[in-house]
Amino acid sequence: MRRLGESAFGMLLLVRAGLLALVALVLVVAGVWTSWDTASTAMTGDERGTVTVRSCEDDECTGTFRNEKKSRAEQVTVSEFVSGGEGQTLEVAVQPGTDHVIRTGPAGVLYAWVPLGGALLLASLVIAGGLRMRRTAVTTGACGALIMAGAWALLTF
Repeated sequence: MRRLGESAFGMLLLVRAGLLALVALVLVVAGVWTSWDTASTAMTGDERGTVTVRSCEDDECTGTFRNEKKSRAEQVTVSEFVSGGEGQTLEVAVQPGTDHVIRTGPAGVLYAWVPLGGALLLASLVIAGGLRMRRTAVTTGACGALIMAGAWALLTF
């Protein structure tokens, strides 16, 4: 009877570890899934050019987009956080099927991966608290913090 109890407790620990690993994996996959749409455009967008920011309202700025291939300019929107303010000229890529542009270059790519950085920070809490894997959690959290801090630093300075 005692061995059966020990086996059941061992099985319970194994199931707990498996479920918490699954939660951490789901968090990271959700971060990649959320980031991928904008990150793929920022990294390998087909329609690239520059936008000159004209005006900013609420959380979005509007500006004039110029493409190397097209001679006419288009009105597009860009997130205010990545725009740098009125009068700035940015390298961007157009998000397919919309009039929204995504900033390219190191700052734009890191900003597009910020949801993954947040997911890595959350997963590090699950890894540290639930799985008791402290070094792995510190590494995971540091990677998430570096993504978020790098995006902020490149966009700010």
